[in-house]
Amino acid sequence: MKKLFNKPYVWILLGLLVLGMAIPLATSQGGRAMVDTNVGMSMLKDDRAVEARVVDGDQRVDLSLREPYEQDGRDLGKDVYFHFSAARADDVVAAVDQSALDGYTDEPVRSNWLTSLLGLMVPFLLISLFFWFLLSRMQGGGGKVMQFGKSRAKLINKDNPDVLFKDVAGADEAVEELEEIKEFLTVPDRFHAVGAKIPKGVLLYGPPGTGKTLLAKAVAGEAGVPFYSISGSDFVEMFVGVGASRVRDLFEQAKNNAPAIIFVDEIDAVGRHRGAGIGGGNDEREQTLNQMLVEMDGFDASTNVIMIAATNRPDVLDPALLRPGRFDRQIPVEAPDLEGRAKILEVHAQGKPIAMDVDLRSLAKRTPGYTGADLANVINEAALLTARSNNNVIDDKALDEAVDRVMAGPQKRTRLMNEHERKVTAYHEGGHALVAAGLRNSAPVTKITILPRGRALGYTMVVPESDKYSVTRNELLDQLAYAMGGRVAEEVVFKDPSTGAANDIQKATETARKMVTEYGMSSRVGAVKLGTGDSEPFVGGGSGSSSREYSDELASLVDAEVRALLDGAHADAHWVLTENRDILDRLAYELLERETLNQEEIAEIFADVRKRPERDLWLAADERLPHDVPPVLSPAERRSRRDAEEQAPVGTSNSTVPVAPEGAPPSSLGGDAPGGTPPATGPGNAPGPGKGPTW
Repeated sequence: MKKLFNKPYVWILLGLLVLGMAIPLATSQGGRAMVDTNVGMSMLKDDRAVEARVVDGDQRVDLSLREPYEQDGRDLGKDVYFHFSAARADDVVAAVDQSALDGYTDEPVRSNWLTSLLGLMVPFLLISLFFWFLLSRMQGGGGKVMQFGKSRAKLINKDNPDVLFKDVAGADEAVEELEEIKEFLTVPDRFHAVGAKIPKGVLLYGPPGTGKTLLAKAVAGEAGVPFYSISGSDFVEMFVGVGASRVRDLFEQAKNNAPAIIFVDEIDAVGRHRGAGIGGGNDEREQTLNQMLVEMDGFDASTNVIMIAATNRPDVLDPALLRPGRFDRQIPVEAPDLEGRAKILEVHAQGKPIAMDVDLRSLAKRTPGYTGADLANVINEAALLTARSNNNVIDDKALDEAVDRVMAGPQKRTRLMNEHERKVTAYHEGGHALVAAGLRNSAPVTKITILPRGRALGYTMVVPESDKYSVTRNELLDQLAYAMGGRVAEEVVFKDPSTGAANDIQKATETARKMVTEYGMSSRVGAVKLGTGDSEPFVGGGSGSSSREYSDELASLVDAEVRALLDGAHADAHWVLTENRDILDRLAYELLERETLNQEEIAEIFADVRKRPERDLWLAADERLPHDVPPVLSPAERRSRRDAEEQAPVGTSNSTVPVAPEGAPPSSLGGDAPGGTPPATGPGNAPGPGKGPTW
């Protein structure tokens, strides 16, 4: 019943019903029946009326008859009335004067101050009720209209938690930090005894889908204290001051129920840089942020209230919000590594009929860069595909199809290509795969298909054997050549390239430009960072991506270096494809025959691939030559080499590098691999869902 009255059309129907009942009551004449004007005049002329009352304002005559009046067989009684127009007023007055009445009276128009006041107040009352109705609908019910400035935070039930730390996988460091937060709230005396202060705020930041909100729910389930959850957008309203009022009310509730946790999801909606964008420092969002800063600083040292916030954009948050004393801890929640992905898959596979031969760790290897949300989507898609095919067990085939659907979209079975387009697609994808196999710093090819998915006519998957967190220059050059492999294959085979390489060229150009302007991998430009990379001028006062902080001459040099890198990648791809043309033709034929090839089938075809020779040593500057001493062996490498020497037969040695004696300087230790410091950051080497090139 309560939900029924929350719907606006119910109130509209009730209003119309009341109005329909009020109008007849307001216009009724005390039980008198209305007759036509000519009938009323005849009654006066025929002396059938005993009394008459002339109402001036309504132009009405009420008659009391000597005998009941019947009209069309219907008894109207002795009391009737009729209306007359202003033109007949004189005739009506004459008829009343000439009629043999026992008496008559006039009822002139009277001015009643109360009636006039009500006439003025009723419109305002109706308008007020209308706005009351609108505000009550906006607030979710009439009882909340006076709570417009109250907090909308939801209080999570601490007695029946939905998520615990055991339900969170792939974020061990974040869980460890948050477990300490739980201990701060449950046993604060242990920390107070050594003079430790409870942190006032914890910021969880990372890419979308990595589990920031899930971690906050786990804290709520583990801590067993009141947990107030709210979104940053709930503080922002069109009325100035409402957001600040909600912040005050939220912190007041938490302090009254301390120890407690406040969780603000997507805090960047209210916590962005102040003084940026339209409105200066006087807009509603900044007033709300100012109140939040005051409340976080106003915590009593003995009040066990901790604020946890989550965001995808820590770079746009106001510096005052991030300083120690407000958000004391900033915990990154990144995409999981191989072990983390395997654990996440195990969590989401619980309760689902997974086939006995399914290897979730192998599935984790095929999904580098996937977040927890992506992996949950993979398992769910596999379950949906299994149910769609009327199977009872989720097998490898369903999981493999689910990975493809999450990465590239559903397969387009209705898209029919002619034989020439299929052949072009086969050579295009074969060119990508063969170039990757013919270079020495590229990851292995795991899958090739010419079945259309999403916007792609086909794709090639190149997945590293282990997680990588940095990329070398030679690996980036191999990525450029791998990207250009499809275009070069079309040039070599058909001598007429198609538009299918547009995305390849775009990705290759972006990577080459980053190598020059961000990674310092151009000897002519040098190890400098060009451009700020700020594409949002309204979040921190930046000037946007349209500005350039270097000269036209340097910009021309950057363009020339990018062009040189792409030309070099084009030459590398051309060498591999022309030297292995027989393997390219065989690969294209197998793709036309089977449409999809897995890693084992690809490895068999690429068994005799002729590799591109190693590139010449790259120097950042001709006068800065690298040192001839190789890098020091790590402790793990030394133990592995020592174990290999102990297992080797007597009189033989499998070590080609001398091991330094005890006490020797580190520079005397040898190794096989050339040295060099990799860039601190770089693009991933394998495409994840929505990341990297999908050829």
